[in-house]
Amino acid sequence: MSFEHTCVFDWRYGSLEMRDLFKAENIVKTYIRVEQALLKGLEEAGLAPRGCSELASSCMNSVTARDVYEMEKVLGHDIASLVFKLEEVCGECGRFIHLGATSYDVVDTAWALILRDALKILKIKLRNVISTLIDLSRRYVDVVVVGRTHGQHAAPVTMGFKFANYAYELARSYERISEAEKRVLRLKISGSVGTMASWGDRGFVIERTMEKELGLQAHLITTQVAPRDGFAELASVLAILASQLDRLALEIRELSRSEIGEVYESMQRVGSSAMPHKRNPVIAERISGLAKIARGFVTPALENIPLMHERDLTNSSSERVLLPHLFLLIDQMLMDTIKLLNVVKVDEEAARRNLELSRGAIYSELLLTKLIEKGWSRRKAYFKVREVVESIKPGETLIDSVLRDPELSSMFNREELIEFLNPNYATRSVRSIVERTLRYVEELLNR
Repeated sequence: MSFEHTCVFDWRYGSLEMRDLFKAENIVKTYIRVEQALLKGLEEAGLAPRGCSELASSCMNSVTARDVYEMEKVLGHDIASLVFKLEEVCGECGRFIHLGATSYDVVDTAWALILRDALKILKIKLRNVISTLIDLSRRYVDVVVVGRTHGQHAAPVTMGFKFANYAYELARSYERISEAEKRVLRLKISGSVGTMASWGDRGFVIERTMEKELGLQAHLITTQVAPRDGFAELASVLAILASQLDRLALEIRELSRSEIGEVYESMQRVGSSAMPHKRNPVIAERISGLAKIARGFVTPALENIPLMHERDLTNSSSERVLLPHLFLLIDQMLMDTIKLLNVVKVDEEAARRNLELSRGAIYSELLLTKLIEKGWSRRKAYFKVREVVESIKPGETLIDSVLRDPELSSMFNREELIEFLNPNYATRSVRSIVERTLRYVEELLNR
C-alpha cells in the first residue's frame, strides 16, 4: 500500500475535521500515541527502563506517515514498519518499543481513539439536527396538514407533529450511539493471542497504565483482535441513523411535489440545466442517495465478526474502507440535514388547500366514532360512513352528504357536525403529544 493510497484525498463528502481523522498522518500519529502509552506501561511494569517513555516521546513523533508507508512497500506490514522506524530513531530505548505487543493491540486501540473523536463530531451535529427539529415542532405544532397513509389522504395531523416524530426517532439514535460507545471505544492490549503471554501478571499493570494514559477502559478478554461485534454494532447503529435521515428527507421530497407543495427547499440555485422553472429538492435527494451506501456497509461489518480461531486477516482490508467511508457519509448526511432544515419552508396555504381536497372525507373516522358512541355496531357504522363518503356530490362536503342521508340527518344537525368534523377537533390532542415528546427529547440531550 502506498502512502498516497492510505489518505482520503479529494473525497467529495464529509467535513474537513472528519476527513482529517482518517488521513494517513492522523492514523500513524494515533498509532504512535498508543505505542507511547504502551512504553509508559512497560516502564510501570518494570519491563522497560525508567525515563524511556519521556525520552522516546520526541523521537517517536519524528516518524511520519510517509516514513511508515514507504517502508511498508518493502516489508508488507504497516505496524512492523512503524515499530522498526521508531526503533531506528529512539536509540537505546527503541528496543523496548512494542515489547510483548501484537499489531492489533496498536490498531484496535488506535481505532478506538479515532472513532471516539469521530463520534464526538457526529453527536454534536446530531444534537444540532434534533434541536432544530424541536424548534420546528413548536413553530408548526398548530399548522394542520393532511396525514397520509399508503400515499392516500388519511386523518389530519399537524406539521409540528411530523417534525416531533423525527426529533423522537433521532433522539433514539443518539441513545443508541451513546450505548454503543461503551462497547466499541475500548483499549485492546493483550498480546498476540490475547493471553498477555510476554508480560505475565505484569500485563495488568500495563493495561491499567494505558487506560489512564488514553482514557479508555480495556476489554476484559480478547483474542488477537478486539471482538468485531463492536464495529458491527456501530455500523448498524449508524445505518439506522442514516435510514432515519433518509425518512425525513423522503418526507420533504414527497411534500415538495408540484401537486402537493406543502414544503420546499428555499434556496437560490439552478434547479435544472434545461428547465428554468424547476425547484428540485436536491439536498434531500443527496441525503437519500448517501443512505443507500451507508446501509450497504452493515453487511461487511457483520461478515467481519466470524474470524478463524484467534484471528485471521479478512477484517483488516474491509475495515480500512468501511470505517472511514461510513463516518464520512454520515457526517455529510448530518451536515446536509442541518442545511435542509434551515432552508425548508412550509407553505401553509398549500396545506389548507390540500386539506379541502377530500371535501371532508378525511374526517370519516370521527363520524364513525360518533355513530359507535350512539350505539351502532362498528360494522353498520363503517359501511354507512363509507356510503355517505362515496355519495359526496361535486361542490358538496361530507357534512352535506350526511345531511342528505335520511337515517343520519335524524341524528345530527349541521351545527353538531361542524363541531366535530373539522381539523382542529381532529388534532385536539396533538399539542399534548408533541410537548410530551419534546420534553423527553430535551431531557435526553441535557443528560
